Amino acid sequence: MSDKITIYQKPTCSKCRSTLAILNESGQDYESVNYYETPLTADKLRELIQKLDLSPRDILRRDELAARHLDLDSISNDALINAMIENPDLMQRPIVVRGDKAKICRPPENVRELL
Repeated sequence: MSDKITIYQKPTCSKCRSTLAILNESGQDYESVNYYETPLTADKLRELIQKLDLSPRDILRRDELAARHLDLDSISNDALINAMIENPDLMQRPIVVRGDKAKICRPPENVRELL
């Protein structure tokens, strides 16, 4: 497993801040990507979803207002990924990656599995 750790996060998210605190306490180097300032591409999001071993629907924040307007019975995975790129609030967060593995850190303690 690669030693590089990357956290994809939103600074105002409490779960993101808690996950960052665990990473800081670990003493391991990591890269933090605020995907609101540095938006993900569709290809990058597909890569993250593959590393998570989930589907786009699995990382959808269904309680978001924008999600309620999606026809989840008929929307394609590509259209769902594009919706997440256009509105990052639709994605579960934070996502932490190390090598070929990734975790949604909800709860933040999930990050320990990658340390």
